[in-house]
Amino acid sequence: MSILRYTASADNTITNAFNYTLTTRGTGSNMGYADSLEVFSIYGETTSSLGKSQQLSRIAIEFPVSSISADRTAGTIPASGSVSFYLRMYNAEHPFTLPQDFTLVVAPISQSWVEGSGLDMDEYTDKGVSNWISASEGVAWSTVGGDYLSQDNYNVTFPEGYEDLELDISEVVENWIKGLSGGEYNNYGFGIRLTSSQEAYFSSSTGQNTGSIIHNTNGSTDTYYTKKFFARSTQFFFNRPTIEARWDSRVQDDRENFYFSSSRAPAEFNLNSLYFYNYVRGGLRNLPPVGTGDLSVSFYSSSFGAPTGSAISLSAGGSTVSAGDTNATASYVSPGLYSCEVALTAASTALQEIHDVWHSGGVEFFTGSFYPELMPTYDSAPTFNRITSCKNLKNKYSVQDTARFRFFVRDRNWSPTIYTVATANNPTDIIESASFSIERVTDRYTAISYGTGSDLSTYLSYDKEGNYFDLDMSLLEADYMYEIKLSFYNDSIGAWQEQPQTFKFRVEE
Repeated sequence: MSILRYTASADNTITNAFNYTLTTRGTGSNMGYADSLEVFSIYGETTSSLGKSQQLSRIAIEFPVSSISADRTAGTIPASGSVSFYLRMYNAEHPFTLPQDFTLVVAPISQSWVEGSGLDMDEYTDKGVSNWISASEGVAWSTVGGDYLSQDNYNVTFPEGYEDLELDISEVVENWIKGLSGGEYNNYGFGIRLTSSQEAYFSSSTGQNTGSIIHNTNGSTDTYYTKKFFARSTQFFFNRPTIEARWDSRVQDDRENFYFSSSRAPAEFNLNSLYFYNYVRGGLRNLPPVGTGDLSVSFYSSSFGAPTGSAISLSAGGSTVSAGDTNATASYVSPGLYSCEVALTAASTALQEIHDVWHSGGVEFFTGSFYPELMPTYDSAPTFNRITSCKNLKNKYSVQDTARFRFFVRDRNWSPTIYTVATANNPTDIIESASFSIERVTDRYTAISYGTGSDLSTYLSYDKEGNYFDLDMSLLEADYMYEIKLSFYNDSIGAWQEQPQTFKFRVEE
């Protein structure tokens, strides 16, 4: 599991719209504590010497980028390029007109601003900052309606109007993180507004903004009223605006799933991944002499449970530079975790236990073992019919927990032998492509969706004990029952198949 969510730290709606009198504008009003955010444009509701009126509403929203940066420093999220950040905002239903086929601009704000504590989104009676005119007390926006950077702007289209907003903002977040040390621009959040061609038309005689009215000769004479999103103050846990970090943290350890190379398989399918887990006092720790550097891995045949003879010559590919090398290079994965990819040929290696020795600078750190198998052959299409159980499921968890769920998978038609019946730890089938989702039971709300496309954030890992994933319970709202669903990829038909077994648990404070 590789999802973290960072809830907005400040948000507000700013507007130059009229109140009910159609004579006074809400340019000094603040809506920072409201439970929704609003974007709209109204053209021509009144007429004056300046022409037909223009009324606009925009959103300002900020996120705790310092927390994201701290998590990266701690190794909780990976380095730049290995993680994607998504802005997620959720549609708020309302009884008013909902525009269709409009586009919102999401642009970084260029100066600091204050959220404020106003609530009134109807008559604009709560005065304060930030607002249409001022970013903070005594500090005006350089341009009424907010100040925005011209770079790293995003356009998001809403064909029906009621869609949620989900936008990859990785570039901006990485720039914000750099900005903390002066490398790029600072984090002042995003401004969200309609495009200039969809914000209302207005032309002043001077060709400049007139008071709170924005000069916009390329604007629209149509009205776009109104799009609302839930704000951070909403009572609905899963509808709060967030930055969602997603990355591929799968561990694909083939120690119990290791196959000799086959001429029937493409080169990449002959590679097997092996991992070294450096646990020290119950936690994964980097090897002091190695840190985030590389290790070497050598392979030996076994004699009486120990490496013997010369190191085995390896096939080229993966972590092996050229054919005949006796060392593969193991790379740093995450704190205390190192991995390599190798191919072994059965013709030069007896069908027996193999030992993998992890070393650097003449120091051996770990010796493991595994039993390679020949790739299976079939005289008919193999079935894909599995039964799954969760070996360590508990009835309830705390929101402070990070739980590891382990699964035992077997063929539905599995026939145990006398040996397997008498064995405490029966071997599990390993599913190389498996994903999970989480639903809230009471209303079937999908709290975490399957990531079965380019998004690999919900892929299950596997090791010698089978498939598993880790779940940060803070992603879920307390005092509800949830259900884990699993989906396995069936290569035979080229499709994902949701499994019939589900696993329920409760989250509590």
